[in-house]
Amino acid sequence: MGYILLAGGAEFRGRMATPDRQAIELAGGVNARLSIIPAAAAPDNNHQRAGQTGVDWFQKLGAINVTALTLIDRASAESPAVVSALRQSKLIYLLGGFPRHLQESLSGSASWGAMSAAHQTGAVIAGSSAGAMILCDYYYDPYGRKIRTGLGLIPAACILPHYNTFGQSWSRKLAQRLAGILLIGIDEQTGMLNDGPAGRWQVYGAGSVTLYQNNRKTCFHSGKSFELIT
Repeated sequence: MGYILLAGGAEFRGRMATPDRQAIELAGGVNARLSIIPAAAAPDNNHQRAGQTGVDWFQKLGAINVTALTLIDRASAESPAVVSALRQSKLIYLLGGFPRHLQESLSGSASWGAMSAAHQTGAVIAGSSAGAMILCDYYYDPYGRKIRTGLGLIPAACILPHYNTFGQSWSRKLAQRLAGILLIGIDEQTGMLNDGPAGRWQVYGAGSVTLYQNNRKTCFHSGKSFELIT
């Protein structure tokens, strides 16, 4: 089983260098194949710029074999070339943008099957903002103002990205509508990675991670570790 990196947004800025370098190491080092999925940025036609920004960022961190895939919608999620690239990837990074479009592009697709298989054999699955949100059992679609079903990589959980800017404002209504579900607030330029002992999660970056469960709120600052109990 591989690792999971969840970021709260503003992913390609300085304080995210630490968790991203750690993800590269866990993936096998700078020569490991790294694939960026820009689908969440496609609805406003920002996927090419976003994908290139991701390539530039990881190259700056030393990655040699990094590519922005042409996965931008459900049709391209079935592309044999995209699926083949994902099967061979050791670090797969889902960018932010529109969570529903990203989830509907991947759910039940050959690409998601390839990503799941890669994770099972050791690959790192990473996501920021929308990319992190849809990896959980549930996510909040701020455009449709609805709670929707995610891809289930993180069970019984829902992520509040950009927690230190606007994500925190979702906490009350989501706690009411998702009773018994773990809410995970992640600040911008902050990541949580399950690379600690016995799979404990470590906090990296500029801010903190806030957990809401059973009417209890707990905050973990950068450098701290915790266990997800779902």
